[in-house]
Order: sequence, then structure tokens, then C-alpha cells
Amino acid sequence: MIVTTDALVTAFLSIFLFLALLGVLVLIIVSMRKPTTVPLIIATGLLVLMLTVVIVSPVNVPTIMGLIVALLGIAVGVLGGNPVTRRVLEIATHGRVRETLDGGIVIRDPEPATATATADGTDAPTAASHTVMRGGTTIGYLERLAAVVAIVAGFPEALAVVVAVKGIGRFSELDSAEARERFIIGTLASLLWACAVAALVRLAIW
Repeated sequence: MIVTTDALVTAFLSIFLFLALLGVLVLIIVSMRKPTTVPLIIATGLLVLMLTVVIVSPVNVPTIMGLIVALLGIAVGVLGGNPVTRRVLEIATHGRVRETLDGGIVIRDPEPATATATADGTDAPTAASHTVMRGGTTIGYLERLAAVVAIVAGFPEALAVVVAVKGIGRFSELDSAEARERFIIGTLASLLWACAVAALVRLAIW
């Protein structure tokens, strides 16, 4: 039996994509609780390597392996954007913005709203705070899922709808500099990761 060059390349590409995506998924899961730089850099490097390989590869993965790659890619695209975006935001803001558990941020009000008693019995004003961008974590998962599915399915135009819906929904909360900064940086980082993974899957299958 003669094994053709295309068959060998296809087998190599399929195994490589499966193992690399699995490795990225493991690194992402490890980074979910506390995003750290090194695992995320390795995951990003693997993603760039996979993209390069599928761009120059003359073949596509077969149907069954393509389904596995697609499922792994969707998981990586949706889950991976969370620690990547959080780490990018932490670096961009130098940790000066306090996050809430659901992905929102705490904004300090400009005027003191409450008072606390000092040691000498006098009242010292303290600035009140409020939370904006609530539900950012869930919204991030949903936007990345929509982005990955849209690109893999061949409808990248849907990204405009995703960004528009998110922008309209958050418009009233973007009155502070911290909120605007987080919205822009977070959205770009999240969608960039999702689009890169979706492009990988799309190129590997079709």
C-alpha cells in the first residue's frame, strides 16, 4: 500500500492540531482562577503556531477530525478569552481598578457621600462607590461564542452585530474613564482571541 504525501500531511496536521488545541485548553483551564503571564504566553504562542501551520498547509483535516478540532476550538475560543482578557486588563490598568466576581468594576464616586468617625471624634468624609459593567464575565463568554460560531460558519459580518449590541447595552455605563478603558480594551482583547481561534478552525476545516 502506497501512502501519498497528502495523506501523511493530513495525518500530521490532524494530530498536531488536536494535541496543540488540547494543550492550549489545559493551559487556559489552569489560568482560569488566577491568570498568570507565562501559561497565557505559551497558549498564545501555540495558537500563533497553529495558525501559521494551517495557513501554509496544502490540505485540510478530514471530516471526523474536523468536528473534533471545531469542538476543541470553540471551547478554547470561548473559555480562553476569559483569562487572556483579564490579564490584559490587569496589565493595562496596573491593577488600580477593583473587579467584582461577575466581571464588573467598582467606581469611586467623585463626591463624598458618607462619613466615618475619626480618633478625635470628628467625622471624616469617605467617597462612596458603585459597581458598573455588571455581568461582564457572562457577556464575554456569550460574545466570544457568537464570534467563534459566526466565523466558523462563514458569517464574519455577525461580528458587527455583536459589537453593536454590546455597545448599546453598555452605553449608559461608559461615563467614567475607567469604564470606557475597560470596555474598549476588554472587548478588543476578547474578540481578538476569539477571532484568532475561529480563523484557525475555519482554515483547518475548509
